Amino acid sequence: MDLHEAQVYLQGSLHEISHAFQKVPGSSVLIRYIQSSYQNDPVRSAIELVLVIFFVRYLLSPSYPTHGPNYVNLREDEIDELVKEWEPEPLVAAQTPLEEAETEKQPVLVGPTGPKVKLSNGKTVMNLASYNFYNLNASDSIKEKAIQTLRTYGVGPCGPPQFYGTQDVHMTTEHDIAVFLGTQSSIVYSQAFSTISSVIPTFCKRGDVIVADKMVNYSIRKGLEASRSIIKWYEHNDMEDLEQVMKKVAQEQAKKKILTRRFIVTEGLFEMVGDCSNLPKLVELKEKYKFRIALDETWSFGVLGRNGRGLTEAQNVDSEAVDMIIGSLAGPLCAAGGFCAGSKDVVRHQRINAASYTYSAALPAMAAVTASETLNMLQCNPDILLQCRENIRAMRAQLDPRSDWVQCTSDPENPVMLLVFKPEVISSRRLSNDDQERLFLEIADEALTNGVLVTRLKSMPLIGSVGTEDINIQPALKVCITSGLSKKEIEKAGVTIRHAITKIMTRKPNRQSSLAA
Repeated sequence: MDLHEAQVYLQGSLHEISHAFQKVPGSSVLIRYIQSSYQNDPVRSAIELVLVIFFVRYLLSPSYPTHGPNYVNLREDEIDELVKEWEPEPLVAAQTPLEEAETEKQPVLVGPTGPKVKLSNGKTVMNLASYNFYNLNASDSIKEKAIQTLRTYGVGPCGPPQFYGTQDVHMTTEHDIAVFLGTQSSIVYSQAFSTISSVIPTFCKRGDVIVADKMVNYSIRKGLEASRSIIKWYEHNDMEDLEQVMKKVAQEQAKKKILTRRFIVTEGLFEMVGDCSNLPKLVELKEKYKFRIALDETWSFGVLGRNGRGLTEAQNVDSEAVDMIIGSLAGPLCAAGGFCAGSKDVVRHQRINAASYTYSAALPAMAAVTASETLNMLQCNPDILLQCRENIRAMRAQLDPRSDWVQCTSDPENPVMLLVFKPEVISSRRLSNDDQERLFLEIADEALTNGVLVTRLKSMPLIGSVGTEDINIQPALKVCITSGLSKKEIEKAGVTIRHAITKIMTRKPNRQSSLAA
């Protein structure tokens, strides 16, 4: 085929392709666009052609390189061998010997919970292992209100908030919480644990700075991890160390001429230690160095203050001086869920951006109504708190000053008493954390044998999370006080616990326990 024949063949092929293309619907519009575009701006037509070619190539190419520099060709038998050798990690880690021993001796309750509970073996014991501080779950008025709500609204809303999950009772509860705390607004979450772990990453993003207490709880640490912010730690409840950290952060940002969001994250009552924060000093430092405060009052809301409003009421601090107050509606309020209270802007931002609010079903109406009712009872009858505090003093009188082995690290008004071994006991007996855990488990078993149900501080989930490398989480015996028992019953329970501690600590180690240790 000579050059002339080739040209004729090419022209004929192009004519056939053009004729076939013109039969396609919309082809004439595309041709007119290309012609006018080329006449007006030929450079743009060339760029568009390159982009079309790149787009087609991108669609046809694999999503990842299949023949990279480290690509290894494996035979079928090698692939089968690797598949047989591969073992997936278990979803749940294997139990430690201590956890196995605890599981074997785990008491099983029969019937409703309360100040006194019945075990599966038929024995009735005093319950000092639950957060039913005011015995509100025995209130007939709250029960009746909950039953009426259940019959009216059903078990659950079956939908997320802001869609069709929000009901009038949710808005009432949010209003009641805001009025109770003295803030502009509040928002209710469906689970207490996920409240603080969602609030933190809602406001703190990559590049922001968070200064946190070294002893904050597990849910706070999950929120810190999710935020991907720069985390700075200060020594537990050490306001001088906190000021040094804040001052350093402010100086570094001023030197680099950068401006980011800066937060202080701490607890009202610390879950792992039991003591409370110095809120007036925190507010002073916040104003001085231009930080914001996120205060987790999960364990102090409904506990501290004259009416149970939390740390702000107990330490006479204006609630509006705290940017975010996070709390739980479970525990002493005998409901469920959590909340975040603050300004209207703070609440409005969470309704769109908070993960556990946007992507979770709304709080059941029954729990929302129960929370409102218990808040009303605390506000109208503060004597409920006084009875519980009287029982706390009675229990402390039997344990902390009289025991040669343990001391209480909790705040005097904290109904969750954490009893840890005294430093001299740990040093003289050379007790490791595992030894202390085992002893407290045996003490709890001994107390249960004598009619008192207590538990120990569960710190295992905290180990390995962010910021736990250089802290010592001391094992503790956990005793939860309730106003559902009389002062005499509390004193009797205190004597029983003290005797159980003495018995375990003074017994002679036998051969079997020595081998186990």
